[in-house]
Amino acid sequence: MHHVAAPPHAGRVDVDELHARVHWSEPLVPRVPGVLVDPIENVLTILAACVPEEQARATWESALRKKYVDIEALRQLPLSGRARRIAEIVTPFSDAGTESIVVHRLRWLDERILQQVVIAGHRVDILIGECLVIQIDGGHHIGAQRDQDNAHDARLRLMGYHVIRVSYAQIMNEWPVVQDLVLRAIARGLHRFSRGSRRVAG
Repeated sequence: MHHVAAPPHAGRVDVDELHARVHWSEPLVPRVPGVLVDPIENVLTILAACVPEEQARATWESALRKKYVDIEALRQLPLSGRARRIAEIVTPFSDAGTESIVVHRLRWLDERILQQVVIAGHRVDILIGECLVIQIDGGHHIGAQRDQDNAHDARLRLMGYHVIRVSYAQIMNEWPVVQDLVLRAIARGLHRFSRGSRRVAG
């Protein structure tokens, strides 16, 4: 579907309603007459009101990661509603949209959640508390990449970390199961180092 922006008091906009959606709104960054592509700031704020919040967050964080927009400059704009809320919580650390979605869905937890932390020489996708690691497999996690991932998981476990590895399909289609795994791990204290465990910085 195409999304078309129009001034808030514009008259009729002729579009194919099955393949386009019109957003009547005042742009944050003025639109140059005749230019068909909106500035990224306008696109992100319209997106914030158009799609579910977790999807909007994933897109915002992708834009930050690719350096299409500066978050501090964005926060200085007169944002309102969901756009302001998203601007307050987004980070440039998500390596993929699935990471953004997982962090968004777990944001209610009263635990520290970090992304892309280097442990044992490699980045982990998400670290909850001190030592609960969530690794998210994409389509490239096969063959040699899978072997490297398994070896890194083994090193993490020897260092006292607990690893939960999930796929895109599990996150998008079986989220209650994934969430239950995380909550049960936290309930058992697997997000905290035991007194006898030893953490090796990496």
